[in-house]
Amino acid sequence: MSRSGNLLRYSATRLALAPLMLWLIASLVFLLLRVAPGDPVDAVLGSRAPAAAKAAMRAQLGLDQSLLQQYVHYLQGLLHGDLGQALINQESVRSIINRTLPASLELSVIALVAAALIGLSIGFTGIARPEGKLDLAGRLYGLGTYALPPFWIAMLVQLLFAVVLGWLPVGGRFPPSLIPPDGSGFYLFDSFTTGNWSAMKGAIRHLILPASTLALLLSGTFTTALRLNLRRTLRSDYVEAARSRGLSETQVVLRHGLPNALLPVLTIAGITVASLIGGALLIEVTFSWPGIALRLQEAINQRDYPVVQGIVVVIAALVVLVSVTVDLVVAALDPRVRY
Repeated sequence: MSRSGNLLRYSATRLALAPLMLWLIASLVFLLLRVAPGDPVDAVLGSRAPAAAKAAMRAQLGLDQSLLQQYVHYLQGLLHGDLGQALINQESVRSIINRTLPASLELSVIALVAAALIGLSIGFTGIARPEGKLDLAGRLYGLGTYALPPFWIAMLVQLLFAVVLGWLPVGGRFPPSLIPPDGSGFYLFDSFTTGNWSAMKGAIRHLILPASTLALLLSGTFTTALRLNLRRTLRSDYVEAARSRGLSETQVVLRHGLPNALLPVLTIAGITVASLIGGALLIEVTFSWPGIALRLQEAINQRDYPVVQGIVVVIAALVVLVSVTVDLVVAALDPRVRY
C-alpha cells in the first residue's frame, strides 16, 4: 500500500475510534456518579427535608426512574447537545461551560507556550556538552520541577510576589474595580480586539502568577523529553552518516537531530494541553481562578450530576480532539507511525 494510502487508513481508524472513546467516557462518568456515596437531593434540600419534598424533587429530576431509563435519557440529551441544568440554581450546564471554559483555556495555553519555551531551551542547551554542567543542571531542573507539589509552589509564589513584594494580585482573574470585556470570554483577546488597554493590563497582571506557576511545573517535562529524544536521535545511523559527509555538529543537530527529536515532544505537548483543560485544579483553587476545573470540583462536592456529567464530557471531547489531531499531524510528518 502506498504511503498516502497508509496515512488515509490510519486517519480513518483514529477518527472512527473517537466517538467510541467519548461514549465510553460518558457512560463511565454516568455510572460512577450513580454508585458514588451521597444523594444529590440531600445536597439541594438538606438531609432533614420532608420526605414528600424529596420525592417531588426526585420525580422532577428523573431520579425516580430506573437506571436504564436515566441512562437512555442521558444519551439522548447528549446526542441533541442538551447537557441539562444545574441542580442548585437551575442554570444551564452549557452556559456554565461557556463561562468557565475560556478561563481555563486561556490559562492553559499561555502556560503551555511558556513551559515549552523554557523547557525546550534548557533541554537543548545541555546537548551541546553531554554529561557536562549544563546537561546536569538541565536534568536536575527536569526532575525537580516535575516533583514540585503544585499547591506548595503556588502558595510560595503568592507569598513572595503578591504578599511580600506586592507586585501582582494574589488571586482572581480580573480586577474587581473594572468591567470585564464582552465577547468570547477570553479576556486578553477581547480586550485587544476592543482596544480596552486598561482591561488587558488588569487581565495580564492576574494571569502572570498562575500561568508562570503552571509553566514552571510543566517545563521540566519538555526538558526531559527533548533531552532524551535528542540524545537518542544523535546516536542514530543517519546522523552518523551526516557527520561523515563533513557537516558541522551545529548543522547535524539543527537539520537532522532536532526535527526528529521534536516529534515525540509534539505528542507530549498535545496530551499536556488536553489534560490541562481539566487538570489544573490545584492551581485554579489556589489562585481563585474561575475556570472549568474549579467549577467541576464545586459540582462534585454538591453532587450536581448534570454539571459534573456535562463538564466531564466536554473535557473528554477536547482531550480526544487534541489527541487525534496530534496523532494525525505526527503521522503525516513521520511515516513510521502509520506502519
